[in-house]
Amino acid sequence: MELAHNLLLNEEVYNQLGEVQKAEFIFDWLSYLEKLLLATSRSDVKEKQKTLVEQLLSLLNSSPGPPTRKLLAKNLGVLYSIGDTFSVYETIDKCNDLIRSKDDSPSYLPTKLAAVVCLGSLYRKLGRVLVNTFTDTVGNILKAMKSAESQGRYEIMLSLQNILNGLGAAATPCHRDVYKAAKSCLTDRSMAVRCAAAKCLLELQKEAIFMWSTDLDSVATLCFKSFEGSNYDVRISVSKLLGTVLAKAIISKHPGSAVSRQSIRRLSLEEVLELLGTGFLRGSSGFLRASGDMLKGTSSVSRDVRVGVTQAYVVFVSTLGGTWLEKNFAAFLSHVLSLVSQSHPKATQTQTDAVCGRRCVSFILRAAIGGLLGEKAQIAAAKDICQAIWKLKKVVDAVMNEGNVETRVGSTDVMASQHMLVCALQELGNLIYSLGTTAAPLLQDSSAGLLDSVISVIQHPSIAVRLAAAWCLHCIAVALPSYLTPLLDRCLERLTVLKSSPEAVTGFSFAVAALLGAVKHCPLGIPHGKGKIIMTLAEDLLCSAVQNSRLSAQRTQSGWLLIAALMTLGPAVVSHHLARLLLLWKCVFPLSPKDLETEKSRGDSFTWQVTLEGRAGALCGRYTFFFILRLSSVLRTYGSTLKTPSVVYKQRLYELLILLPPETYEGNLCALLKELAADLTASDIQVAASAFLLPPLCHQDDLVILSPLLQETDHRFIEEQLLLGNGIACGSLEYDPYSIYEKDVAGNSVPKPLPPVLSVISSAVKLFGVVCAHVGEAQRLFILEQFLDSIKHTKGARQQIVQLHVVSSLSSFLKYLAGSKGHLGPEEMRRPVLALVMGALESPNPLLRCAAAEAWARLAQVVDDGAFTAALAQVSFDKLKSARDVVTRTGYSLALGSLHRYLGGISSSQHLNSCVGILFTLSQDSTSPDVQTWALHSLSLIIDSAGPLYNMHVEPTLSLIIMLLLNVPPTHAEVHQSLGRCLNALITTLGPELQGNSTSISTLRTSCLLGCAVMQDNPDCLVQAQAISCLQQLHMFAPRHVNLSSLVSCLCVNLCSPYLLLRRAVLACLRQLVQREAAEVSEHAVMLAKDSREELTPDANIREVGLEGALLTLLDKETDQKLCHDIKETLNHMLTSMAVDKLSFWLKLCKDVLAASADFTTVTCVDTMQEEEGDKGDDASVLTTRNDDKSYPFTNPRWATRVFAAECVCRIINQCENAHSAHFDIALAQEMRKRDSRNDFLVLHLADLIRMAFMAATDHSDQLRLSGLETLLVVIRRFASIPEPEFPGHVILEQYQANVGAALRPAFTSETPPDVTAKACQVCSAWIASGVVSDLNDLRRVHQLLVSSLTKIQAGKEALSHLYNESASTMEILAVLKAWAEVYIIAVERHKSHRQALKTTTYSEDCVRNESYSSDGLLDLVHADLGTLSRLWLAALQDFALLTLPSEFASQLPVEGGAFYTSETSENAKLHYYNSWALILHATALWLTSTGFVVADPDEGASHLSRPVTPTSMCQGSSSGATVKSPEDVCTDRFHLILGISVEFLCSLRSDATMESITACLHALQALLDVPWPRSKIGSDQDLGIELLNVLHRVILTRESPSIQLASLEVVRQIICAAQEHVKEKRRSAEVDDGAAEKETLPEFGEGKDTGGLVPGKSLVFATLELCVCILVRQLPELNPKLTGSPGVRAAKPQVLSEDGSRLVSAALVILSELPAVCSPEGSISILPTVLYLTIGVLRETAVKLPGGQLSSTVAASLQALKGILSSPMARAEKSHTAWTDLLRSALTTILDCWDPVDGTHQELDEISLLTAITVFILSTSPEVTTIPCLQKRCIEKFKATLQIKDPVVQIKTYQLLLSVFQYPNPAVSYPYIYSLVSSIVEKLQEIDQRKPEDTTELQIFQEGVRVLEALVAIAEEQHRSQLVACLLPILISFLLDDKALGSATAVMKNLHDFALQNLMQIGPQYSSVFKNVMASSPALKARLEAAIKGNQENVKVKISTSKHTKNPGKNASIQLKTNFL
Repeated sequence: MELAHNLLLNEEVYNQLGEVQKAEFIFDWLSYLEKLLLATSRSDVKEKQKTLVEQLLSLLNSSPGPPTRKLLAKNLGVLYSIGDTFSVYETIDKCNDLIRSKDDSPSYLPTKLAAVVCLGSLYRKLGRVLVNTFTDTVGNILKAMKSAESQGRYEIMLSLQNILNGLGAAATPCHRDVYKAAKSCLTDRSMAVRCAAAKCLLELQKEAIFMWSTDLDSVATLCFKSFEGSNYDVRISVSKLLGTVLAKAIISKHPGSAVSRQSIRRLSLEEVLELLGTGFLRGSSGFLRASGDMLKGTSSVSRDVRVGVTQAYVVFVSTLGGTWLEKNFAAFLSHVLSLVSQSHPKATQTQTDAVCGRRCVSFILRAAIGGLLGEKAQIAAAKDICQAIWKLKKVVDAVMNEGNVETRVGSTDVMASQHMLVCALQELGNLIYSLGTTAAPLLQDSSAGLLDSVISVIQHPSIAVRLAAAWCLHCIAVALPSYLTPLLDRCLERLTVLKSSPEAVTGFSFAVAALLGAVKHCPLGIPHGKGKIIMTLAEDLLCSAVQNSRLSAQRTQSGWLLIAALMTLGPAVVSHHLARLLLLWKCVFPLSPKDLETEKSRGDSFTWQVTLEGRAGALCGRYTFFFILRLSSVLRTYGSTLKTPSVVYKQRLYELLILLPPETYEGNLCALLKELAADLTASDIQVAASAFLLPPLCHQDDLVILSPLLQETDHRFIEEQLLLGNGIACGSLEYDPYSIYEKDVAGNSVPKPLPPVLSVISSAVKLFGVVCAHVGEAQRLFILEQFLDSIKHTKGARQQIVQLHVVSSLSSFLKYLAGSKGHLGPEEMRRPVLALVMGALESPNPLLRCAAAEAWARLAQVVDDGAFTAALAQVSFDKLKSARDVVTRTGYSLALGSLHRYLGGISSSQHLNSCVGILFTLSQDSTSPDVQTWALHSLSLIIDSAGPLYNMHVEPTLSLIIMLLLNVPPTHAEVHQSLGRCLNALITTLGPELQGNSTSISTLRTSCLLGCAVMQDNPDCLVQAQAISCLQQLHMFAPRHVNLSSLVSCLCVNLCSPYLLLRRAVLACLRQLVQREAAEVSEHAVMLAKDSREELTPDANIREVGLEGALLTLLDKETDQKLCHDIKETLNHMLTSMAVDKLSFWLKLCKDVLAASADFTTVTCVDTMQEEEGDKGDDASVLTTRNDDKSYPFTNPRWATRVFAAECVCRIINQCENAHSAHFDIALAQEMRKRDSRNDFLVLHLADLIRMAFMAATDHSDQLRLSGLETLLVVIRRFASIPEPEFPGHVILEQYQANVGAALRPAFTSETPPDVTAKACQVCSAWIASGVVSDLNDLRRVHQLLVSSLTKIQAGKEALSHLYNESASTMEILAVLKAWAEVYIIAVERHKSHRQALKTTTYSEDCVRNESYSSDGLLDLVHADLGTLSRLWLAALQDFALLTLPSEFASQLPVEGGAFYTSETSENAKLHYYNSWALILHATALWLTSTGFVVADPDEGASHLSRPVTPTSMCQGSSSGATVKSPEDVCTDRFHLILGISVEFLCSLRSDATMESITACLHALQALLDVPWPRSKIGSDQDLGIELLNVLHRVILTRESPSIQLASLEVVRQIICAAQEHVKEKRRSAEVDDGAAEKETLPEFGEGKDTGGLVPGKSLVFATLELCVCILVRQLPELNPKLTGSPGVRAAKPQVLSEDGSRLVSAALVILSELPAVCSPEGSISILPTVLYLTIGVLRETAVKLPGGQLSSTVAASLQALKGILSSPMARAEKSHTAWTDLLRSALTTILDCWDPVDGTHQELDEISLLTAITVFILSTSPEVTTIPCLQKRCIEKFKATLQIKDPVVQIKTYQLLLSVFQYPNPAVSYPYIYSLVSSIVEKLQEIDQRKPEDTTELQIFQEGVRVLEALVAIAEEQHRSQLVACLLPILISFLLDDKALGSATAVMKNLHDFALQNLMQIGPQYSSVFKNVMASSPALKARLEAAIKGNQENVKVKISTSKHTKNPGKNASIQLKTNFL
């Protein structure tokens, strides 16, 4: 194919190809040429233009297919528009000649058509240039049209459209001729020609004034005619034409010249609407001819005309636009409603007509109001609708008030106005539903009186109106949940008062049922008590039904309706009323067959009607069986009056049985089956409802080949009526009032139950499937035979109906069998089934054939026998080979496809070959597009199911598809759709192989791409959708080969297509593309928008707002749920990958969407905004006022779109978190912005973020308020800690505190729903806790809000609003308590850290600022309410504890519920408790800690913890009176409450437990164990401690988070401390008691008693060891001897742990070192080896050399732990002394062994760490451990060896350690070291004399060495001291410098000089005699010293002070190390 990519056609290659390849080659060259021409320079084009034109024209004669001719024409046009135009006239003449040719053979047709298309393209491109030739051309074309067939007419119409488009006003001379030609085509028998004609006329009306002036009436009539017998595409095209022309007639400005020629009348809106109305009401029959029929009352407007006109109304209004509609809404509304009014009784004479008419009116209103008006205008429209309802209501009242009852009910006025009312009410409902809570002002507006108007028509005499009003209330309740309970109360009150009016009883019961149906859409629910009221009322109605015959039917119906609606509230409500319900059911049905007989013998038709009504309502259970069998005899007796009630009764019964498992009615299966069979083949059914019976039984994928009506479209709501056929009514609410409370069918639309006659069949078919599968085989066979007979014995239309029902039932049966893996039974069963299915496969009804093909395959699936399947396939083959009629061929070809679908590519490939062969042949049968369509569809199924088996057929199939794509006329769109499905299946089969590079694969790939290109050019939208999904597949498998820019441009162009399926395909594709390459897609879209001029639809404003903005706009307009979901997903993917890079763009988008609603939001709280200084004022005012001159890219976005925008803001913040740190650091951001202005960071947009959150949080819409508060919360959490660089000590959020306050305030008003208030509480606590606000007075604003809500909730569950369910108030109370808890926790933490800061007096000033204000201040703020809070917190915790009890304790729970929940709503309340208990627990623990568990006020001990329920009243039953508890008991209760909740939670952590809860719970335990009293409780109750430890062990095992593990270890440490305290206390008291007794007899306290044994599970120490080992081994696996393979010490390479790991290890070591103190002496001996092994193990594994001689934190911790263990009193206790000594010696040996090389790896360990460990041993153990010679010798050697190491840092540390050893008071320990090591130290110091120190470290070595000697001097005995001083002095003096040397010396030498001098000055006076002797003996030294003293005399003071300073750092470091462990 690459050979085709030239400017000129490569003719030699072309001539070598076969026919199919030639066509492909040409198409490929032409599509390449199209791109190339635009990219080539003009001069190059002109150079080759002549050849190119010749080549293109020669192609005209090669009979090009439709796509090729279109491309050819396009290229010719482009070529002439770029190159020279002089030869264009020849080209035009040539085309005209071709058209004139007399050759009519089919082979010549493509050439003629191509010439027509070329003319169109040339005129479109060159336009005015060709103005002098166009009259001839048009005349020629029109002449040709007279003899053309449908394809010719189609192409001529499109060509004329292009000519008109190119010439514009210049074409005026031909307008009339074209108009005439198009008129005839508009009613052509070919639908494609009608569409083309409509397009042509649409182009014509732009310039032809007469179309929308003088000829307007005839245009309208013509369009009405065109609608007759039309299909969906025609209706869309023609309605667009009609709507546009009529709109133009209203808004046109006539040019002056035209007015003088023709007197043009300007039409008024009324006249235009009247014209449309005529079409709607009278159809195309015009004004005169209709009259005769009208009089006879026979004619009825055909439905397709009515639907077409309906669409024209919508186009008309959309063209005029939203602002026009706003101005003229009242007139428009009254006209549209009048379409179903009494002035046109014809339109609504039958119920069927009325229902369809109402649908159309609803559709017009919904499209106009829902699609064009913004929220403000919608509210105005709602007021207009209210006015209309009031007017209609007055008419009814006037009639109702006069005359007697009989006349008024039947009055025509009343009945006729009913349809207007129904439409008005339904639209009002939909409107408010879509407005959501933004409709609140509308309902509060008393002048509109909306609620009153709706409630006033509930008593309308017509049932349809009553239902519509009820539905409208349902919508209001769903939109505004706060109105649900008041409305319910109002309706119940009316129902009780007006029990005697039949209309009121049914009307208000409908309303109550509808409102109950709304409850499941309102998360906040209704008060639980309402259920009881409704149940009582229903009982009352049912009981009183008998009293008054006039009302009995209505009361019975209402009673059961209420009960049925009550069921939707779920088990929580229903379970309370179950007993009463069962009783009612029992009363309704006769108990035995005998009662039934007596019943039958008495009564008249009316009582039966009531009875049936009652039973239909009550239907449940098995009493009904006897009844149904005898129903027929009752019917025979009473005839038609009972017809409807009995059908309804049956339908209810069938529906119920479908829901019940068949086992429940096993005994009655046979009787039931007979009854069903009778129903399905009954003789009196008139309607064949295939369109609603069969689709569920066909496979979804097969429905696409049938009518496009079965596909989803935007007009589905009105198109449905065409699908069902003329005799059948669409669904409507009055057919089944019970559906009013059921789940909504689709989104917000009214439930549309079908007439009972139809729905009973549907239920019977479903039930038949179930029952037939469960009866015996003989019975089954009998029924099937019976079915066969019934079909044979009927004729004509009746036969079709019976066949339809029978096949549906059979399909349903086979579907059920296959689903439940059942079997058909013996072989003789197959015959009747086959006969039935084959009969249906040859039925003229395509839907039935489709269902039969499905049944055919299901049959094979159920029989599950290879031979049978093969036989079925063979039957199909034979039929297909012999049959010639379309019906058989379509039916059996689909049967083959279905067979493959269910039996996965029938295993033998031979079958596959035959199938493919036959279908290939059928798909090329160009005489019948239907056969082609079905065969290709079947082929696509086979390709799908055959998988890899199909590979051998891929190439022939692909070339077949391409050939057909290039040759099938565009008028046969359905064939192209099937081709698209085949191509899609092929691409899927090839899959990732498409990436390959082999020639065969690349040929396949090119063909696939070519196929997609052909389909993209197809005029049919569904084919374009197929093309897009094929490209999507290709992009998934071979992304490099799909041209992204052309794909994206195709997607953008179709983004706003009027076809729903095309929009869906576009978005599905976009969603996939942006997951991989969002940035590229976005760039391509913008590039395309900038380049293109016309192609992009004006709706998608990509040029300004990018693809993202266009998608947001689309989201705002789109109603289809699936599409909206895809749009959101696409935007989310784009945001994830691009938001950080295009930050400003995304934030601006969100801001525009949110700001576009700012004008709608009432101007909120400007005052708070202006409180700040002037410069802030203007910033804030932007929030509230809008400058109107700036046009927003988004006009009035709906609230749902604004909610999405607010969610996007939160997502953007989250995305930035994972990006550059500068996003949250303003100083860095500003600096990087200066460096490169393109840098953009989130923190620079903080003002915008706050503004957006503010706008959202103060909106009318509750959902938006929630999103706004969430955004605010995210902003506070992320930005609270960022400092403000310009004002040190402040943070950047501080300047926005007024905005935050203003955003929160509205959420605390009384009418705010609890969920918003709950969210606002969370934000308040986050704001206070964030520490942003430093001034307490400023903080009070927000604090005050929390105080007010606390006051509100203090009254508990009784006081809160009764609008919502009790659980909603639980939610609000707990949210407030949780918020306070968070604030209190923060206050306490700050207070603590502030106190610590005061202790370590070195804090900087800003630290003071930060703490001083709120450390105590915040705590003081909370303190005021702490008494109340603590009471409420404890009550809430107690509730939570009760609710978490297992179900077996349910009987012990308090009957009336807890403090904040009622027992009935406990299930719902649980969730709210789960969300908030953890922080409340933490706060309560902190509060109890702060009081030290002392019960403060005396009354609190006595009174209960919480109001309604307390531990006391719980245990003793509330009747026993409150026994006063001692403070000790109260504390114990509280302690166990907190501990119990924590342990319960931690021991069974659910997977969804949040980190926050676990952390809070552990912190609560820490706080609890901070004070002595709870510690004593834990210490004294060992089981409790062990339990806690085991639970913590589980937490550590199951949660990886280091913070949680650390918190757990902290609790473990506290438990061990508690145990230590307990043991100490017992020992102390024992010593006091037995002071006199012998010491020996003291009992042993601590674990291990006197045996030393620790029992696992019973031992606290053992549990702790387990836990510590777990932590240590996890961090350092080498500690586990099992793991390392040998129990011995293995020197692995030491490692540095992560910071978290180090913390955990250190914490575990601290705990280990505390353990011996909990044990008895014997016990301590048991655990010591383990403890030492682990501690030394950590030391060994982590002793890494760090720079500067630091110790790693784990080494430091292990040394600290060692010190703790070694100095344990147990080491000295007499019982354990010897054992300890032995163990400690072994430990020391182990440490010494670490040094000795094992495999030469010893260098790795850090000598300092090991030396320090040895020093710890020397200093902390009793002397006998370290003084045994062998150990002492080794230790001394280590010191010696270390002194020899050259590393200065090691030397310094060694000196420091030696100093501490030398100073050890016991000479037995220190002397051996002194003797062995002093000489080498002195040598070292003398060495320094020769080698002058060069840097500070060497200086430090010298200083440390001198300090060691000085210490020795101090320790030494008198007689040796003089020798030591004599050694020391020369060394010191040798470092003194004389004057000259001092001047030139280095800083180090100067420091050394100072140090030496200073030391000499100190030593001199101390040991004066020795000093003098030395001086005397060495004059040189003396002279040097004196010189130095003199030289420094004047300097010495200053020098001393500086030397101190320089010395300090070094000294500090060494001291710090020592204090650590020694």
